[in-house]
Amino acid sequence: MSVGVVARLTVQSGKESEFERIFSDLQAQVREKEDGCLYYDLYRSKESANVYVVMECYADQEALDVHGKSEYFRSAQPALGSVLDMSSPPEITYYDHVS
Repeated sequence: MSVGVVARLTVQSGKESEFERIFSDLQAQVREKEDGCLYYDLYRSKESANVYVVMECYADQEALDVHGKSEYFRSAQPALGSVLDMSSPPEITYYDHVS
C-alpha cells in the first residue's frame, strides 16, 4: 500500500529562494535515486509566500524508510534547517492510500 506524506514548512522571510534551491537539489537526487518514490513535489502558499508544502508519495513503507535514511536526505537537513522559521515548526503528516 502506498504511503503519502505532506510536510508543511515555514521559511524565514527573505530566504525563500535559498530554500527553493536547496529543495531542488534534494528533489533531483530523490527522483534519480529512489525508484520507490512516486512523487516528491514542492508547492508554495498563495496566501503566504514563505509557507510551503512538500507532497510526497512512496510505493510502500519500505520506500519511505529508504528515503528517510538516505545520505543525501540526511545531509540536506542542516541546510534546510538553516532557512526554516522554527517559530512555526514543520508539520509532517502521514497518510495511507485509499483509492
